[in-house]
Amino acid sequence: MNNKQSTNHILMIDPAIFYANPETMDSNHYQDEQSAGPTIDKTAEARAEFQALRDLLVANGVVITEILGRDDCPDHIFPNWLSTMPDGRLTLYKMKDQSRKRELTPQIVDLFSRSYKLDLDFRDNTKENANLESTASICRDHVNKIGYAALSARTDRELAQQWADHYGYKLIAFDTSSHTGKPIYHTDVLMHIGTEVATICAECITDDGERQAVLESLRKTHKVVELTMDQLLAFCGNALEVRGAEDEKILVMSESAYKALSPAQIAVYEAHHDKILYTPLYTVERYGGGSARCMMLELF
Repeated sequence: MNNKQSTNHILMIDPAIFYANPETMDSNHYQDEQSAGPTIDKTAEARAEFQALRDLLVANGVVITEILGRDDCPDHIFPNWLSTMPDGRLTLYKMKDQSRKRELTPQIVDLFSRSYKLDLDFRDNTKENANLESTASICRDHVNKIGYAALSARTDRELAQQWADHYGYKLIAFDTSSHTGKPIYHTDVLMHIGTEVATICAECITDDGERQAVLESLRKTHKVVELTMDQLLAFCGNALEVRGAEDEKILVMSESAYKALSPAQIAVYEAHHDKILYTPLYTVERYGGGSARCMMLELF
């Protein structure tokens, strides 16, 4: 089994349409509420940002599988509905909102079922109001087999535990509070785990015991970079370690995230990665409420 934390192969979705989706705003508090709805079409701007990120990755030796999104799925740029495991197994997930359920097309399922063994499928789970949205819901430490899950309307504890039990991972679940006082919608907004460095906004974890448990677990396995709530809003938590053509470790994030980091935090990342890549994603962040990591799905 490949025990690497990161991969050289990434799936990205070129959006056919992009705007601030009103359907997702009840749980995603990072979208611009004043700009909701298809009347403010930001497709051209989002596609330009997508292409810049894609081209930056390719130029640095990352392999990209690219799929064109559906024209009735404004969040298709964020592939949160499947995941692959280092041992070649495939999981399909249960999305909260109808427009997001449409994103996992039969064609996409067929494409990935050819290369991976479909091993776990949450789509038909009958538990009401219980959802699980791939790597966005469970931040995975593949080397140490630990899954971290911030509970929300999109991340159900019971489904997350089913995932962990199935794959033999320890689940560490916790409650959070965003700048609005409501739960943070996705775990990958507040944390990311690389080979040597883990990053987390521990301040947003509401229970003192849960916060300590998360930090203690991360510190046993990684150098930990802690983010402030302001850095959380700048999407500093929404980054991803990928591998270059020569297996070098590359940390990828948005320009807003990089600019919000302190010199000391950047120094930690530089000490444990071969390079840091960043690009402007201001449209995607403002209208979609997600950033660089949300746009990249690892293919092991």
